[in-house]
Amino acid sequence: MLHAEVHDRVLVLTLDRPDARNAIDSTMAEALESAIDRLEADDDLRCGVLTHTGPVFSAGADLKAIARQGVRGIVTERGGFAGLCRRDRAKPLIVALEGAAVGGGFEMVLACDVVIATTAVEFAVPEVQRGMVALSGGTFRLARAVGRAVALDLVMTGDRLGAVRAAQLGLVSRLVEPGQARAEAVRVAQRIGANAPVAVREARQITLAAFNQTDDELWDLAEAAQARIFATEDAKEGPRAFAEKRSPRWLGR
Repeated sequence: MLHAEVHDRVLVLTLDRPDARNAIDSTMAEALESAIDRLEADDDLRCGVLTHTGPVFSAGADLKAIARQGVRGIVTERGGFAGLCRRDRAKPLIVALEGAAVGGGFEMVLACDVVIATTAVEFAVPEVQRGMVALSGGTFRLARAVGRAVALDLVMTGDRLGAVRAAQLGLVSRLVEPGQARAEAVRVAQRIGANAPVAVREARQITLAAFNQTDDELWDLAEAAQARIFATEDAKEGPRAFAEKRSPRWLGR
């Protein structure tokens, strides 16, 4: 089951299958895809937070669902695994972790934009221990997040990575004490939501492109983004609000 609630322009999504360690079946994958559709389509929503109940964020694929339906039981056409891992998004998604993210659960984390975790959280891609490979981003996204040597170590051994070390490597953005991940994620999401929506979207896209495009291509992207940004009402509102010493009123256009 997936719960969705709105807090001040933030859509908070909570995985709630604790008895199954929040494993992903078709119901959960379809619900996550629909929730992301909602986030993307609603102009009043500026950012998403993905979190969980229970001691585990997600153990990945529900093997019972695979036994019944094959991989169709854990993927969607647009989003791939969990309706998330291959989903093209424009709005930021923050993940708030109180428990382990393993296998496909870790791949879900890697598909998000900002990772907030407690000091007790662990990550792992143990697929090789079961004769399999993490094929929903767990290899290449992990390499981008922590570097070649550490990624190769993790994907070939299946060993666990603690949150403190993950933060040192750049995978975790913010470390918090147990019980504080969701609250911190909502605070960060509200900070993002207080900024100009078009500027946030453009900044996000250029930053993500930095990992797979050349400098020349990135300069072209930046110049194109600049043209789009300066054509918006928000580009005028920002300096005007600063000059008038007031909070800006963003229109998102």
